[in-house]
Parts: sequence; C-alpha cells; structure tokens
Amino acid sequence: MAKRRVVVIDEVGGPSVLKVREENLAPPAPGEAQVRQRAIGFNFIDTYQRKGLYPLPLPTGLGFEAAGVVEAVGSDAGDIVVGQRVAYMNAGVGAYADLRNVPADKLVTIPDGIDDETAATLLFKGMTAQYLIRRTHRVASGDLLLVHSAAGGVGQILTRWATALGARVVGTTSSPKKRDAVLAAGCIAAVETNDPDWPKAFLEATGGEKARVVYDAVGKDTALASLDCAAPFGLVVIYGSASGKAPPIDPEMLNKKGCLYLTRPSVFPHNADPAIFRENAADLFEAIAKGHVAVDIGQRFALEKVADAHQAAEERRASGAIVIVP
Repeated sequence: MAKRRVVVIDEVGGPSVLKVREENLAPPAPGEAQVRQRAIGFNFIDTYQRKGLYPLPLPTGLGFEAAGVVEAVGSDAGDIVVGQRVAYMNAGVGAYADLRNVPADKLVTIPDGIDDETAATLLFKGMTAQYLIRRTHRVASGDLLLVHSAAGGVGQILTRWATALGARVVGTTSSPKKRDAVLAAGCIAAVETNDPDWPKAFLEATGGEKARVVYDAVGKDTALASLDCAAPFGLVVIYGSASGKAPPIDPEMLNKKGCLYLTRPSVFPHNADPAIFRENAADLFEAIAKGHVAVDIGQRFALEKVADAHQAAEERRASGAIVIVP
C-alpha cells in the first residue's frame, strides 16, 4: 500500500478543524486510477462544508478538484494510463490529499500547454461557467447579461468568456474595492449591490435596457431584485447562495414581471455523464487555449497550511485564485 497525506475533519467548525493525517492508500480498484496530485483547487463551497452549512457525513475529506499524474490503474480503467496528466472536479469530496484513487471515468486528460495549477484551479469554476453560458443559456453575440459577483472566481471566468463570445456584461459587486476587478474582467459597467437601489443603477448603466440573462450567485440578498433586471421572456439563473438561500418565488411573480424564466442549476448534474463531462471539459480547455478564460493565482498554500487558506478566503484576504500544493 502507498502512503499518503490527507486532510480530514472529524467535526464541523472553524479552520482549526482541518487536520492533516498520514494513512495507507490501497491500490486502485477496478475502474479506478491512482493520481499523484500536484495541485489542488480551492473553492468557497469548501468552507461551507467545513462549517456544516452544507452537511457531510463525518469524518470527511474536503475539496472537489485537483490535477496530477496517474501512478497506477486498476482493471477496466478505460483510456486512462500510467504517466498521463489528468484533472477532475466531480469525483466527490476528498481532493485535499497528495495521493488519491479516483474513478477513471471522472478524469480528463490535461492538454499540452495547460499547467497543473491552471487545470486544478479552473476546472470546477470553469466548468460552472461553461454550463451557464453554453447549456443553461447559449450566450450569443449581442446578448446583454447581468453577472452578480463579477469579481469572484466564477464571475470573472463567466464574464471574460461571455465577452469573448460577443455578449455585453454588466457586473455587480458588494465591495467598492472590487469595481476595478469587475471592469478588468470585461464588464461594460460595475454596479454596487450594497446600494438598495442597485437595480436602478443597472438600468441607468444600460440606458434602460434589461438583461437577456441574469446570473445570480448571491441568492438571498439579490434574487428578488434580479427579477426586476430581466427583460420580458428573459432568464434568471440562481446558481449560488453566497448570502444565503434565495427566498421562495411565486410563479405568478414571474408572470407579472415579464413572463420570466427561472432556474436553479448546478455543475454536477450537467457533468454526470462521463462523455458529456469530457466534451464540456474540452470546450473549457479550448477557451483557455484561446485566452478567453484565464486564472490569476493569488496565493499558494502547502497542504499542511490548508487551514490558513480557508482563513484567508473567509477574511477576504485572498486576491485571485487559491491553490493548494501537496
């Protein structure tokens, strides 16, 4: 058996509940590959799970995405072979480790020209942006979009990619300090949602035009007002809950506000089928290669310092993406 270091939590709570342990790892079972992880992606949802806001059975690992090299394969591993550079984002929690057995059908090959850190930090967020602009709504040239939290990880990717496709994007932020980041991502205007009249500011920025699609990752604080920013027959996509779960919305309200469409999608169902997952990942990797999607890695933390990574994220001290390096 191989030795590995892995992060485990036995109880929910603050960053101090994150413990690094050494343990034996069995050889990969049929259909699995053993991956030596070189870079691990951090996502804010990791903090929700650590605190118990999104409950997991305890004890548990954390982390959804990583990139590395295949060191061993079980039988029936398909086209995954030893020495292959791979990444994943849909293999269940447990990515916070230096070695991991992963179902082979959850792995994608990393193309030449894309490094491990880019793959690890972009796959989860990038695949979220991918389904939002390719499947939830296929963004087309000329579309006017409203993107909440446009300075955030997914928000910046979504904005840059949609802009490359010819869309016009207005971005929001709850922090005046992040206005420059919103505009740098390609938004035609930045709106601050800490102003209760922010929908009016959005319409002033667009000359009165409402959005074909509103992408809302904030939830509770913005969902109802987001309905006022969508054009007739427009789409409101609530795909996150940074401020808490969105309130219940009466279908009759959608009728009165312009026969709107409302959806609450997520990344995992969109990538549950292995063939579709790899197709979507290829789309993302192509966008990265074209420069439509990029990552700004702001901070790197060793696996033993993962608690520091969580604390930096929760205290909003991290600028750019966080990567955990085993």
